[in-house]
Amino acid sequence: YIRTGSIFLAQTQDRLISLKRINSRLNVIGIPSEIISPKKVAELHPLLNVHDLVGAMHVPEDAVVSSADVALALASAASQNGVQIYDRTSVLHVMVKKGQVTGVETDKGQIECQYFVNCAGQWAYELGLSNEEPVSIPLHACEHFYLLTRPLETPLQSNTPTVVDADGRIYIRNWQGGILSGGFEKNPKPIFTEGKNQLEIQNLQEDWDHFEPLLSSLLRRMPELETLEIMKLVNCPETFTPDMRCIMGESPAVQGYYVLVGMNSAGLSFGGGAGRYLAEWMVHGYPSESIWELDLKRFGALQSSRTFLRHRVMEVMPLLYDLKVPRWDFQTGRQLRTSPLYDRLDAQGARWMEKHGFERPKYFVPPDKDLLALEQSKTFYKPDWFDIVESEVKCCKEAVCVIDMSSFTKFEITSTGDQALEILQYLFSNDLDVPVGHIVHTGMLNEGGGYENDCSIARLSKRSFFMISPTDQQVHCWAWLKKHMPEDSNLLLEDVTWKYTALNLIGPRAVDVLSELSYAPMTPDHFPSLFCKEMSVGYANGIRVMSMTHTGEPGFMLYIPIEYALHVYNEVMSVGQKYGIRNAGYYALRSLRIEKFFAFWGQDLNTLTTPLECGRESRVKLDKGMDFIGREALLQQKQNGVYKRLTMFILDDHDTDLDLWPWWGEPIYRNGQYAGKTTSSAYSYTLERHVCLGFVHNFSEDTGEEQVVTADFINRGEYEIDIAGHRFQAKAKLYPVTSLFTHRRRKDDVELSDLHGK
Repeated sequence: YIRTGSIFLAQTQDRLISLKRINSRLNVIGIPSEIISPKKVAELHPLLNVHDLVGAMHVPEDAVVSSADVALALASAASQNGVQIYDRTSVLHVMVKKGQVTGVETDKGQIECQYFVNCAGQWAYELGLSNEEPVSIPLHACEHFYLLTRPLETPLQSNTPTVVDADGRIYIRNWQGGILSGGFEKNPKPIFTEGKNQLEIQNLQEDWDHFEPLLSSLLRRMPELETLEIMKLVNCPETFTPDMRCIMGESPAVQGYYVLVGMNSAGLSFGGGAGRYLAEWMVHGYPSESIWELDLKRFGALQSSRTFLRHRVMEVMPLLYDLKVPRWDFQTGRQLRTSPLYDRLDAQGARWMEKHGFERPKYFVPPDKDLLALEQSKTFYKPDWFDIVESEVKCCKEAVCVIDMSSFTKFEITSTGDQALEILQYLFSNDLDVPVGHIVHTGMLNEGGGYENDCSIARLSKRSFFMISPTDQQVHCWAWLKKHMPEDSNLLLEDVTWKYTALNLIGPRAVDVLSELSYAPMTPDHFPSLFCKEMSVGYANGIRVMSMTHTGEPGFMLYIPIEYALHVYNEVMSVGQKYGIRNAGYYALRSLRIEKFFAFWGQDLNTLTTPLECGRESRVKLDKGMDFIGREALLQQKQNGVYKRLTMFILDDHDTDLDLWPWWGEPIYRNGQYAGKTTSSAYSYTLERHVCLGFVHNFSEDTGEEQVVTADFINRGEYEIDIAGHRFQAKAKLYPVTSLFTHRRRKDDVELSDLHGK
């Protein structure tokens, strides 16, 4: 373990901003790091050419180890503790009985076991498919090249810093007094797409032509290497995943089948933490941190097509070193799941993003805007779509907008008797025994009281319920329900995501559009809030209309049987013409929901967030004497107090036009002390300020231990949000702000500044 430190170089201002954002996060989690000048880079590593740099980030405590030695050390420590290791033994398949792992079939016989962990790296995909009950693990191998040189004339010291030159697409480190340097080229070479399962990793062929751009990048950075002899160019397979994050956790299909693969070339640095979390997962049933972003269940079977994986890893590998600005989207593997309205919306200027393989509109480009310029504008500052989204938000507030939200996960739970209600009352934290036609916002909690899912459930009849969850919950939520529901033939769970197109009609005139199309009164007296009714819209029958919009604005969600989608959309647009109707996208939705303090699962809420920590006590049936998963934990928490609290921050001294924007993950400071980080943010066109949501903790100044967070604690603090090292003042709120109040306040501000002016 040799401490060398790392230097991350920036050739552009944008790269430096990206490093500053990382730097401000590293500092608060206790990893020393600093932003340094090119001059300082030259002092730390005299062989580097620094003339094209604008700055760098130095992480002094980073270290280098030999991966082979680490693997050996762990293996021998394990065998001393009684672990048996069989080398040169092939696993033929994993044996499964009634959806549970029972053992492993090898070429030397069977081994009985309850748990199996697939850590087979590039072979994990094939191994997953070899079971009687296949497990889908989306990853794909690419060739990865690095070169080794002979020692320099004055051999490099063992503590020479490791260098990452992401703009040059290379990394450089000391290797036995010489250089080891590889990188992530723009045109990677995927391999083994047809599943060529060679037993040993034979060294693949050298390919100097392919490596040439990386070699010239290395020589530009270290000109003295020109004369140095290269020992060899190593080519070895390395696996990548569809979203650049590793894959771990339990399979949704087979209990006891765990996965830990797809390290995207960072296996050694992630190994310790990943191993620990997976061990916790197996022993306790859940890890000690929320690692939803790495969970195998974030993928469905749709991500495991070989063609999709081959194309996606060709994009992912260069992305590892590409500059990632907020809100970028993958370009490959697109248009896989689409709403029936996709072509109609696309023709009207929709710009798309993808969630769980589903295309969703971000915003709609008006005919007079330059499309190309918009697609290429990537920035940490005010984005080019700012005005477009503003007009969509304004239309939601003043007239009526339509957002296609078909990607939502939709389940139906029905039973012959009262079984559906009984099981749902146990699985969900809010009371679902409501009159038919009512909608309940509720969480599906785990034993710790944290959100496994946050959803809306409509009671369609005495014995049937319609459940709407976030898009990326499709696999996770299904697996959770299946795991906890009894094997009862009278109880039916059906995934109806594909059966319904969902249109969100937002705005004060939504009620006029719908009453005209259905010839039914839609006013609050006839159609109260959180109500669901099947009705006809235009010629189409059986449309589930719900009085909710997921934004806090007035309006309706329409769940339309898929064959009627185009008809209903056309009718809505045609009748809505006189009310000023227009299309809108998810960026407008985000702005609306964040200014109304609506938290979303997967962004603000996760498996370690409880309803009491985000102001949702009213959505929990604690006082009804009914048992539900997580009840004990919540009662305990109610008694002891919460240790973090979701808070809304309104940035005060932030200039939207000139300052860097907050996105998510920015450190929050209370009275100058680190108190948590933001989970999501958006510009509020109503408040004319940036709004961030995030959790505030109360860390003891002496011990650093967490203490109880009260409303008083939050209200008494002075807050700052750190954006790339610059701190902006923010006002903390535990409840949404009404626009009237801010307009009045802005008027006061103007009057005050007038006084100062005079």
